[in-house]
Amino acid sequence: MKIGQIAVNVDNVERAVEFYRDVLGLPLLFEMNGLAFFQCEDTRLLLSRPESEEFNHPSSVLYFKVDNIQTEVAQIKDGGATFIDEPHMVAKMGNTETWMAFFKDTEGNTHALMSEISS
Repeated sequence: MKIGQIAVNVDNVERAVEFYRDVLGLPLLFEMNGLAFFQCEDTRLLLSRPESEEFNHPSSVLYFKVDNIQTEVAQIKDGGATFIDEPHMVAKMGNTETWMAFFKDTEGNTHALMSEISS
């Protein structure tokens, strides 16, 4: 089973579109009726305002897998993203290190960049 789509709650769809498109570099598929759809490899990402108070909460943490975490962090910082921490190793399994760096989007959601580095 694969994940087909993930929804992220936002307060301002237009502002969030600029962040996910221009700062993170995700391809915008289309916008309609206050919804914005991005392609993130095999998974579609939906940005929208919560449809009811029941769904009005921060999103789950999305971990964006990148090849070079140092380069990506620098690019995203240059684009205006606010990082909570610097890239750091969180696990070592055999010859592979897993590195992460957490950041906030324009809507207050926390996400992360992750990179698996083989030595």
